[in-house]
This record gives sequence, structure tokens and C-alpha cells, in this order.
Amino acid sequence: MKPRILTCISAMVLLTSLATIPVRLVAQDKLITFDVPGAGTGAGQGTFAFSLGGVAAISPSGAVTGPYRDASNVSHGFLRTPGGAIITFDAPGAGTGAGQGTVPVSIIAAGAITGAYIDARNVNHGFLRTPDGAITTFDAPGAGTAAGQGTTALDINPAYTIAGEYLDASNVLHGFLRTPEGAIATFDAPGAGTAANQGTGPGSVSCLNPQGAISGGYTDASNVSHAFIRAPDGVFTTIDPPGAGTGAGQGSFAGSINPAGAVTGFYIDASNVTHGFLRTPDGAITTVDIPGAGTAAGQGTNVANLNPSLEITGSYIDANNVSHGFIRTRHGAITTFDVPGAGAAAGQGTVPYSNNPAGAITGFYVDGNNVFHGFLRTD
Repeated sequence: MKPRILTCISAMVLLTSLATIPVRLVAQDKLITFDVPGAGTGAGQGTFAFSLGGVAAISPSGAVTGPYRDASNVSHGFLRTPGGAIITFDAPGAGTGAGQGTVPVSIIAAGAITGAYIDARNVNHGFLRTPDGAITTFDAPGAGTAAGQGTTALDINPAYTIAGEYLDASNVLHGFLRTPEGAIATFDAPGAGTAANQGTGPGSVSCLNPQGAISGGYTDASNVSHAFIRAPDGVFTTIDPPGAGTGAGQGSFAGSINPAGAVTGFYIDASNVTHGFLRTPDGAITTVDIPGAGTAAGQGTNVANLNPSLEITGSYIDANNVSHGFIRTRHGAITTFDVPGAGAAAGQGTVPYSNNPAGAITGFYVDGNNVFHGFLRTD
């Protein structure tokens, strides 16, 4: 579940850096915290805890899904209904050893969920869970079968089309699109590298819009990342925001696309500082840097998701390497927030991951003991 990160072939891209803009602290009474029953309480365990982090997704109706890690470091899926009830589930074939299990990634209004599970051999497989709880598993053609390889479903749209990625036997990443009938087509962005740890991958949670456009990124032969939009007809547009670094491990990645085709993501500059960006359907690019974000390598602003109203959520890492949440309106006003109980040491803090059309935000926070917990922020 590692990040995947193209030059716009249409009109000139305009970069507009944010000037100083209003920042206010959100009232804490809008924040609900929750823990899934059975979630572990040790460091690296808890709700939305998986590997290097967690994945949180919220539907238009306010249902939340994601993984939790138990006391044995096994991941399981959960669904939190709009009313607060929590249902847990495991995909058939999911392993029961440490680092294995079920990892939901995306949910739609109807309640269907997609994601991945890791089997007893540490191979990834995709799954679809329908609203009645039935689970279908699948593998993309060409997916590798060794540990760390396989198929990861990343997003589902209202038509039940699924976008995702797979790692082949040579550890090269490729994208795929699965139709509602189960047919899977694979794709690679032009310019994607073909060596190990290179290739093409969609974003996650909301990388597939209702029209079938996909956002994501590819890593080229020089190990530089480039953001892309893949149109429903398969045509790729590269997005390289001005300021993106051109060295190995640098570049850009598009993580989210809304119904109108606006895209958000992040880029890493030549100093290895992270910056968010918003690309509107006309091709204009705005850099998003949250006041208070650190300016050293590994710090900065990470845009996670946008909704149909162009409200953006994500996190920023400050000069002390602590994470904080933010919400940015379509007009550029920024609200920052910290979940009560979030830790204040390096590697701890608040990490929003998804926002829905109503403006509700879900994500996780890491407390002072490095345990993960879920949160829901409502307007």
C-alpha cells in the first residue's frame, strides 16, 4: 500500500501560490472520535492502523470504512454506519498472521466497499463487498504471486466500476479498471518506467469519478514521479506542477478527482519538501501550502481529498514533525484542527484522509502512545 505518484498536453498551466490566508481553529465539539471493538492498544495498532498508516473513507451518506489492527497486528475491515454502529468483516482468504488481513479503501453511497486483503503468503488481492455483506475477491491479469505483490483495489464509483493497481512478478506497478460485470482491463501511463518499483498507479479513496476518469501517478525510468489524469476514453494527461522536483524520489502525484474533473494531490520539491496542489478542469494549478507547515525535508502539506464543492482536506507536518489536519474552502480559506487526544511528538498527530459532499471529514489520529484512533468531523 505504498504511494504511486504527467506534462499537460493541453493549454498552458498556471501556478498560483497561496498568499497568507485566514486560518482558524475548528471547534472541538464538531469532532467525534471512535475505536473499533477489537482494535489493539499497542503502538502501531488501533483504528485505521495498517503498515505505515491507515486508510479512511467516508461515503456521501456519512458511512465510514477502513481497517483496524488487532493486538496480534492482524488487519480487519470495519464499516461505521451514519448512526455510529460498527460492523467488522474479513475478506475470505485473508491471512491471520501479523501484517496480513483485510484493508478496506473506498465506499460509495449505496454502501459497497472495495479494498485489498493480504493472504497467508503475504500476497495482495482485491475485493468488493456489496451492501448485503457479500464479498467477491479478484486478481488483475498479470499480478505477481510472490510476497508483496498482487492486486490492490483503490476506489469504486456509483456504477460499481473499480480502479486499482497491481504489482507484477518483476515488481513493476500497473493500473487496472474493473467493470461492474467483473472484466478487468489493465493500463500503463506513457512514460512509466518498467524496472522494479516503477510504473503506474491510481490514487486512493476517490481516484475514480462517476464518469470513469482516473487520477494517480507514474514513476519514470529515472524514478521521478508524475501526476496524471486518465480520461474515460483512455487518454492520459500529465500534470507536473511548477516547483516539482526532478530528482529520484521527487515529483508529483494526483490522489483525488471529483465529478467535474478537478484534481488534488501533492508534489515534492528539489529540497524534498511536500506541497499540495489543486488542478481545476481548465488546467489551472494552485499550490496549497498550509501556514505552519514545516519547510525541511519530509515536512510540508499533503492534500488527501476533495469533494464536489472543491473543499479540500488533508494534513500538514510542522517543524517538529507533528501532523495536523486542515480543510480548505473553494475560495482558499483554511481551517486547521487537531483531534483532542492526538499526540504532539514526532510521528504523531491528526491525519484527515477523506471528505464527502456534505463536508464531513474522516481520518485518524495517533496518540501519545503511538496508537491509532478514528475520527469524524462534521459541519
